[in-house]
Amino acid sequence: MARRGGCRSGDRGLDQSFHQRGVMLAQDGVPFADADGFSDFQKIDPLGARFVEVYKGGNALRFGGAQLGGAINFVTPNGKTAQSPVLVRVEGGSYETVRGVAQVAGTSGAFDFYAGVNAFHSDGYRVQGYQDQVRGTLNLGWSFGEDHEVRAILYAADIYQGVPGTVTLGQALTNPRAPGTTVVAQNQRRNLGTFRGTLQTRLRLSDSLTFEGGVYATQTDLYHPVGVFILQDTDTQGAFGRFDWKGELAGMKADLFFGAFYREGGTEQDLFVNAAGAQGARIGDARQMANAIDLFAEGRLFVTEGLALVGGASWGHAGRDYLNRLNGRVAEQDYEWLAPRVGLLFETGDAQVYANVTRSVEPPHFGALAQTNLLGSVFVPLDPQRAWTAEIGTRGRSGAVAWDVTAYRAWVKGELLSFLTSPTIPSTIFNADETVHQGIEASVDWWILDGPEGRLRLRQTYGWSDFRFDGDAVYGDNRLPIAPVHSYRASLRYEGGSGVFVEPNFDWRPRATWADYRNMMKVPGYALLGIGAGFELGGVTLFVDARNLTDRHYVSDQSAAISASAASAIFHPGEGRTVIGGVRARF
Repeated sequence: MARRGGCRSGDRGLDQSFHQRGVMLAQDGVPFADADGFSDFQKIDPLGARFVEVYKGGNALRFGGAQLGGAINFVTPNGKTAQSPVLVRVEGGSYETVRGVAQVAGTSGAFDFYAGVNAFHSDGYRVQGYQDQVRGTLNLGWSFGEDHEVRAILYAADIYQGVPGTVTLGQALTNPRAPGTTVVAQNQRRNLGTFRGTLQTRLRLSDSLTFEGGVYATQTDLYHPVGVFILQDTDTQGAFGRFDWKGELAGMKADLFFGAFYREGGTEQDLFVNAAGAQGARIGDARQMANAIDLFAEGRLFVTEGLALVGGASWGHAGRDYLNRLNGRVAEQDYEWLAPRVGLLFETGDAQVYANVTRSVEPPHFGALAQTNLLGSVFVPLDPQRAWTAEIGTRGRSGAVAWDVTAYRAWVKGELLSFLTSPTIPSTIFNADETVHQGIEASVDWWILDGPEGRLRLRQTYGWSDFRFDGDAVYGDNRLPIAPVHSYRASLRYEGGSGVFVEPNFDWRPRATWADYRNMMKVPGYALLGIGAGFELGGVTLFVDARNLTDRHYVSDQSAAISASAASAIFHPGEGRTVIGGVRARF
């Protein structure tokens, strides 16, 4: 996990029924989002990452981001950093699940290379829950001089996914494998192909100044029969650059980064009636063009050896240009904003204490502006989501204990909230008036044993989330749905000197969560037990991972609703008992 100066997100705008927004997803610092900010988790390949960096809230400024939820950066292995020259992994288990992974890496003089591919198949826990995926990454680098390199990274994915749909709460808790309404009759699925190429460089300009930058392009095709039949062809191009400086200012230690990030692109979108899984009558033909630019900077000035003043800001501009070819209507919208942040950071030994105030801004994407249930109209009148977030926290390590604890409060205006209009129609999005996100995030690792006889580590994470309307004319001070009030996870990992490892785990949501904005219906909490175990000998590891050992029926996720009842089909059942085993070999 990577953080710089600290800043808790206060969560993003809550929206789980229409893919992903509010958090910048990136690979090697290059966002996966389309030019309008819309994105998909499915494009990411977690198994292809060497490690994952989490930049919470205002720390996304390092990539030019001003989202409430921060940034998650997946760092790709290269020929110099890969685990081993050759890695092979094969696993399989419940629901006809099979996965294969192969990676090769190496160096030759100034050149290095990495290539990885993984393929995955599963019939899925639920009817219409199948998946077939193939992903590949190629990372080629050339180093020259001292700390200079040029790198080309190519990534491609071909993804076929059935859509199992949402069900009622009663179905989720008694018959969780059942499909949602009409999903089988309409053969609902999501087939996505994506390719992206990045050419980037790192240059050490002096002992105190480095530059990282590059250009990239992404192309995505989406074939998506759901309640309506969606076809999309999306192209995105961009360029980015960032300078990092470390030195002294007026005799005091200081550091600074500053840069720019530009992207543009468009989507050709066709919509049809879903006629039993085939294309029916055309109901949409649109061109969506977007562009955006961010200028950003942040610096730290250590006024004493351990105390730093932190200040930064981003300036952003975003444009939306829409053409509805069916009726000839056009719509344009431009957004502009300034998002500053200030804070304090105190460091002593291996511990830090920090406090920050950060502004975040998120303009609406095309999915909100050109809502599919309002096809004949121009843009829906939506404002950008704006927030001020204050946080205070500490992180560090002392002896056998490492911790990261943050308390935060975000005052949000115009939060972009969504609700499902029906189980087969994509969500509608609206601006709330004022909302508040506040809570605590805490994680503690304790190495109970750490010696030649073995290692025993207890890892715990806890979150308290109080997200609610603030004096809303319709919803008063009601809690926002979806976000659990309390969540707790723990795992106890033992690693023996003989190569054996065992790690039981516990996932607990002790309190029910509201399902709707009117706070009329609750979703019960749950407790799940799992265990992982294995044996490592040389470069070969045998492993098994068992989840939901008690086969508990529970709701893992849901779409929001204005008001919910027993008949509301807005819930996604969690997976039942699942066992996966496999072997990993490194050479």
